[in-house]
Amino acid sequence: MPKTKKRYSYELWLMQMGLKISYYIKMKGLTQEELAEKVNVNPSYISQIERPTKVQAISLKLLYDIADALDVEPYILLHTEA
Repeated sequence: MPKTKKRYSYELWLMQMGLKISYYIKMKGLTQEELAEKVNVNPSYISQIERPTKVQAISLKLLYDIADALDVEPYILLHTEA
């Protein structure tokens, strides 16, 4: 049975999510440091998540914490354009 082709790559999805997080940080008027403090992670970790050249996976709990800190629904950060 032939393998089905993925609709999107995992790396692309993570890059798009990181860019969305970056966008909402700016829209909220926060710095990486402020967001990191709100979600209890190191600011360099937020930087890695945002950077499209370094794919950084995050936990579902952290995704929800980030969404809460940015006042957006988690699905907004998860949705990608295929």
